[in-house]
Amino acid sequence: MAAGSGLLLLRAVGFAVLLLPVVPRGPPSVAERRCFCQVTGHLDDCTCDVETIDAFNNYKLFPRLNELLESDYFRYYKVNLKKPCPFWNDNSHCGIRDCAVKPCPSDEVPDGIRSGSYKYSEEASNLAEECEEAKRLGAVDGSLSKETQQAVLRWSRHDDSSDSFCEADDISSPDAEYVDLLLNPERYTGYKGPDAWKIWNSIYEENCFKPQNVKRPLASGRGESSVSLSGVCVEKRAFYRLVSGLHASINIHLSARYLLQDTWSEKKWGPNVTEFQQRFDEVITRGEGPRRLKNLYFLYLIELRALSKVLPFFERPAFQLYTGNKSHDAEMKNLLLEILHLAKSFPLHFDENSFFAGNKKEAAKLKEEFRLHFKNISKIMDCVGCFKCRLWGKLQTQGLGTALKILFSESLIEKIPESGPSYGFQLTRQEIVALFNAFGRISTSVRELENFRNILQNMR
Repeated sequence: MAAGSGLLLLRAVGFAVLLLPVVPRGPPSVAERRCFCQVTGHLDDCTCDVETIDAFNNYKLFPRLNELLESDYFRYYKVNLKKPCPFWNDNSHCGIRDCAVKPCPSDEVPDGIRSGSYKYSEEASNLAEECEEAKRLGAVDGSLSKETQQAVLRWSRHDDSSDSFCEADDISSPDAEYVDLLLNPERYTGYKGPDAWKIWNSIYEENCFKPQNVKRPLASGRGESSVSLSGVCVEKRAFYRLVSGLHASINIHLSARYLLQDTWSEKKWGPNVTEFQQRFDEVITRGEGPRRLKNLYFLYLIELRALSKVLPFFERPAFQLYTGNKSHDAEMKNLLLEILHLAKSFPLHFDENSFFAGNKKEAAKLKEEFRLHFKNISKIMDCVGCFKCRLWGKLQTQGLGTALKILFSESLIEKIPESGPSYGFQLTRQEIVALFNAFGRISTSVRELENFRNILQNMR
């Protein structure tokens, strides 16, 4: 990958794909039209159009979301970057200095986050204490009702429950450390070649749904192969487009924050137009570039829809973004709710009701297959050799997995009580931080597309 990021799962895998050879192009004005002329109008499987997303994201949502992600609650993410790859023996790691991740000294992390890092709020921390007490009482007191015992059991098993789309880190592990995301930004790291290609190939060829008679290994360095999805059901088609959209997002970050100058006195990062065109120009990519960008917009709609659906969970008075700074926490919760209400107001949301809507037995089987495929992709993040790419890959994978969990838990979210704990649907702090940061990466990609469009137009 090449940017410290992670894809759809890989976006996180910000591992830049092998750089393509520079191909002669026409005047910039022609190239600009080639990159963007087909990325307009309606999106497949959606009622939305690209122009509506651009206006909504770039001028309404993006500025507010950026402010939220700079706050203490969302900038600190606990992650285990030392987990071994579960799929192949590979102890090689990227030796490039820009691949390194600098963890936070414990005293730099706000007390409120460290004291309850495994829960999502002060309410959840209190609930956990009550549950532990209930367990102790249950050992000697048979008067606890079955409902209380079941509630305790549900909470203790939450992280391993069947609604999870990701292989989450054990953040109580000694190898799990806090990372300041603002000090370890996702960008081009120089990680590429056979190791990065192996990750992408595993994602596309072994974990993406596509017609069984199609087997096209990734051409080294060229991103995903061209696959016709005609005849593939909407759920499997959506899965492939989510992966492709995340892949596109990673490559946009790589191109937008490219290492332009590296001298003893300074490093300069900025947009690399040639790199962008190599990945998205219609001619250079043999027609795939515009399709990849449209898949990015599809991914945007899926994650935006999840944010609009999860509003009741965050609206409860008992929920807070707990860091220990009471006034700042209240301010950030207000901003969070403003963003969620804004997401809900989007006029052309994706309609997820078309997913898994057929025969109940077959739909349940397909949903489980969908979940396990995605969970497998989240495990592949531990095979990424670049630690910064691994960090952003794991975070963005967990973020998208949390979005899918939300979309598939609508009935549970609707039953959340206005006050008191929510046993049916829960989000940990890790899931919340990943959800919003992952969407922040997608939102940034959409905004960067406008920047590249303007740069190409001005190069005439």
